[in-house]
Amino acid sequence: MERRLSAILAADVVGYSRLMEADEEGTLTALKAHRAEIIDPIIAAHHGRMVKLMGDGALVEFPSVVDAVACAVAVQRAIAERNAEEPEDRRIVFRVGVNLGDVIVEGDDIYGEGVNVAARLQELAEPGGICVSGDVYRHVEGKLDVGFDDLGQQTVKNIARTIRIHRVRLDDSAVRLAAGWVPTAALPLPKKPSIAVLPFVNLSGDPEQEYFSDGITEDIITALSRLRWFLVIARNSTFVYKGKSVDIKQIRRELGVRYILEGSVRKSGNRLRIAAELVDAVSGVQHWGQHYDRELTDIFELQDDITQSVTAAIEPKLVAIEGMRAQTRSPEDLGAWELVSQAMSYYGRMTTQDSERAVAMLRQAVEKYPQYGPAHSLLAFTLLVSGHVGWIPESQDMHYAAELAHRAARLDDQDPWAYLALGYLAFTERQTDEAVRQYMRALDLNPNFATAYGYMGWALVFDGQSEEAIRHFQEALRMSPHDPLKAFFYSGTGVGHYYAERYDEAVDWVRKAIRERPGFAAAHRILCASLAQAGRAEETAQAMAKLREVQPNVSIAWIERYVPYTPRAMPHFLDGMRKAGLE
Repeated sequence: MERRLSAILAADVVGYSRLMEADEEGTLTALKAHRAEIIDPIIAAHHGRMVKLMGDGALVEFPSVVDAVACAVAVQRAIAERNAEEPEDRRIVFRVGVNLGDVIVEGDDIYGEGVNVAARLQELAEPGGICVSGDVYRHVEGKLDVGFDDLGQQTVKNIARTIRIHRVRLDDSAVRLAAGWVPTAALPLPKKPSIAVLPFVNLSGDPEQEYFSDGITEDIITALSRLRWFLVIARNSTFVYKGKSVDIKQIRRELGVRYILEGSVRKSGNRLRIAAELVDAVSGVQHWGQHYDRELTDIFELQDDITQSVTAAIEPKLVAIEGMRAQTRSPEDLGAWELVSQAMSYYGRMTTQDSERAVAMLRQAVEKYPQYGPAHSLLAFTLLVSGHVGWIPESQDMHYAAELAHRAARLDDQDPWAYLALGYLAFTERQTDEAVRQYMRALDLNPNFATAYGYMGWALVFDGQSEEAIRHFQEALRMSPHDPLKAFFYSGTGVGHYYAERYDEAVDWVRKAIRERPGFAAAHRILCASLAQAGRAEETAQAMAKLREVQPNVSIAWIERYVPYTPRAMPHFLDGMRKAGLE
């Protein structure tokens, strides 16, 4: 067999059967005119070869992948311009897919997976649009006057592997208008991130699960509405899309949202599988996806469980995404929310340098927006944590952090982050009961606040309340398994096992924290104490050497002054550190 690497363009007429049924002769005449006057000349100009026509479709081969995509763009734009003069019911509209792949050559024809993938890409394209494979995108990026939207890895029919797909960003208004799309005035995106939760789809074939699907949707909308960061579209506006197949970009225009959460429910025997995904409505990219398998026992308990799991996962993910988006712009151009989200994306990296950058941006947010509560609560929290773990001198700005925390609560008494900061302030002052009280206020405002559960664990474990602390750390990790702060929760779980005198388990958990954040000095300290208490002398010596490298100023006196164990918990920790050789 003869083989070669080729760029393959597959095209198909949208609604061909409908057009032929309405006017067979007129449709064939129009197709011939399109080909003679537009398609064939553009293909020739881009050095393409028409391999074959297939009724309502065509297959074209190019020696250059740049020429193939340029040809597709030129054809779609020319067809759109021509269709603007035609009645909507007589427009000839194409979908186009472009792939770069190995083909089998047989005479003038070509076969193989390279051709099959192009055909599948064409099926995924919008009317008047173009989809290309990841291989095509890598070759043409920056070489044409069009942009691309990354649609992620997709499973396509009859192809075993997943395919990375990119959508060519054409002049949407012209192309869609020519394809029969009726424009409506798009609602502008608000300054803070906005999200719509679409009704979860019941895939069970069981009408009784319809109530469960709707109940989960309503509960997630309510739970997300309690987060202070986001604008959440009300149930009455999103349930109009129930049972309808609607393009995500149309929903973005009609609701004025950047993000869409959609999902499904499927019953099998006595088990339910609930799937959810978070999609960027502007680019079409899926940012997060998860499925949950649960036993169908107490339906209301199950509904609460899924709502909590989804909501807790969404908050840190959206904050991280928004932070990354804000990093493409200079701080001078950023609004209050954007400054805060960018600062939090730096803080989540947990390094000295990134902590300093986060503090600097939050200071700027407080100065520019003195009435914006979240800037105050986040700056207070970041200063307190950064001082506690040693990223900044603890004496520096601690009084200012306290002022900020109290001011944040006055500015917005419904902000759970304000009470998180007040709780952490009490924690650093070894006031366990007050810390727990403030953390509970944060959880009353947002029951799905994974970070508050984690820091509640720290307040308890530094008072020696190991089992209750571990329960809170595990709750935080269950609610937000990919949280940027999970190294804190791993380390805290290790401290809990240390105080329960399960030293080997403490070592395992703290090492997980160090793998996640190698420079986290608090984790290195508890590792040394745990190894020493476990009698693992050689490993203790190695761990102490690493601790002194990570934190050169560490000493018993430093721990007594700066690490906020309460008086009843401090002696046991110091015992472990002395056994490890610290003076």
